[in-house]
Amino acid sequence: MNLVLIGYRGTGKTAVAKILTQRLGMSRFSTDAVIVQRERRSIPEIVKQDGWDYFRAVETAVIAELADRDNIILDTGGGAVVRQENRSALKKNGLVFWLKAAPETIASRIKGDTNRPALTPGKTFLEEISEVLAQRQDAYRAAADIEIETDGKTPEDIATEIIAHMHSRFTRS
Repeated sequence: MNLVLIGYRGTGKTAVAKILTQRLGMSRFSTDAVIVQRERRSIPEIVKQDGWDYFRAVETAVIAELADRDNIILDTGGGAVVRQENRSALKKNGLVFWLKAAPETIASRIKGDTNRPALTPGKTFLEEISEVLAQRQDAYRAAADIEIETDGKTPEDIATEIIAHMHSRFTRS
């Protein structure tokens, strides 16, 4: 069984995954990091040179491969759940946690992030976040087994909450 973290950028997926790796002794994979490593270029470079469709196709291949592993922690890119095949792959051998945060919280957390190009040019940062969150809401909900609010919580708090959910889920009779 894998632990899968989904959610918009800035919700804490990578930070929480690192803590879970330490606490649970599981291997951790970040879909974005695997893509960057395989492509030997940054995500903005991939998108600029080949477009979002190409990036999403590579992401789908990486997710399919990683989802076939067992006993890993997987933190996904924010848009990974947009494709149905990704949601299915993540759920088949994974307990999927949707890390959520208010648009204002996300904006404050990622304001200096240059690793992702804009998704909706011409919008303010907060408008883009709000719009993309609204567009992805149903996909996140469809993929998630458990929803976790991250506003006002540290990554350590969130990791503790995830572990508690795991224990309660797997110790029920």
